[in-house]
Amino acid sequence: MEAIEGLVTGLEKRRAEELRRSKGEGRKVVGYVPNGYLPEELVYAAGSLPLPVGLLRGGEHEAIAASALYLPRFLDTFCRAQIGYRALEEDFLYRIVDSVIVAVTDNNVRAIADSWAFYTGVDTFQYGVPHVKDDLGLEYYLRGLGDLQHKLQGLTGIEIDSDVLRDYIELFNEMRDLLKRISLLRTSKAPPVSGKEFVRLNHASFYAEPHLFVQLLRTVVEQLEQAQATERRPRIMLVGSTLAQGDYKLVDLVERTGAAIVIEDFSEGIRPYWDQVHVDGDLLRALAEGYFMRNPTPAFFRPAEDRNDSLIEMGQTFRVDGVIWYQLMYRDAYDVESYYFEKLARDKLGIPMLKVQSDYDRAELAPLTTRIETFVETIARG
Repeated sequence: MEAIEGLVTGLEKRRAEELRRSKGEGRKVVGYVPNGYLPEELVYAAGSLPLPVGLLRGGEHEAIAASALYLPRFLDTFCRAQIGYRALEEDFLYRIVDSVIVAVTDNNVRAIADSWAFYTGVDTFQYGVPHVKDDLGLEYYLRGLGDLQHKLQGLTGIEIDSDVLRDYIELFNEMRDLLKRISLLRTSKAPPVSGKEFVRLNHASFYAEPHLFVQLLRTVVEQLEQAQATERRPRIMLVGSTLAQGDYKLVDLVERTGAAIVIEDFSEGIRPYWDQVHVDGDLLRALAEGYFMRNPTPAFFRPAEDRNDSLIEMGQTFRVDGVIWYQLMYRDAYDVESYYFEKLARDKLGIPMLKVQSDYDRAELAPLTTRIETFVETIARG
């Protein structure tokens, strides 16, 4: 859709200019890993407008090759790429950050924080995300947000005001709601927005100035809700560990076959948008409950039933015809879970699943193309 392409292209062009202006004004540039456990509202409320920005680039083999000097090969592909892009010094965003904040979900993500701290000299802060959703886990995560709040106040020299924080929570609630409305349009028989367009919009939310982005999303929603599409295509659910900005080869291949990606679920690189943060009572606790207790569960969290039930419900809501499980090399928790979910997809949804794996290597493209085309053709034949 022309409105989405124009929106994303315009935001990408403005990003470097906004960053340079912010640095010139003495503001801090805060980079973070977009895995759904860092409340950006806190960072904005600490006075770092128009940032933070997500470090979510991926898909290029050059970054993986550059990371070999710093990290062992048996770490997750996306996580290796995050030090690789810094080492290449080609991406402006990876050069300009004053501080990197990492919500640590597993040892792969921890490697991002450790490598930035050890090799770059950039101020790095990390806090843990527990793997069990219960009261003890919530209190642990809440303690981490408290430490993050103190860190941000020390970094910017501005004490976080509750009214300012509440305003940003409400702003991000609207952003999540607008993304949800766009996504739900894909439940129709002929979605007015492609999977690639929605993913690019979602990725833009990690670096765009939120007030501007929300305004533009309103326009996109208005246009999409009036759009009409008639073509019925095979409907695909895309599931995996990480879908990075720039790692679009799989999305392009699927949609080039004539299939439609109608829903995706990734632990990193896709902003969770299904729920809201409540603004009653203690706001830090409200953020903890929204970002931890109601956040979609990654593969390695417990109870595992939460994630599986959520994926099955998505498959039913979006009436998917098949699942493509896209995981990166050495993310073992997803490798294990894929065996269980393939059976669930077959037994509860009555649909097939294709599992593919990537190390951001160009040599993957030809066999991946063949497998995707065969899978979609099989679905189209019923």
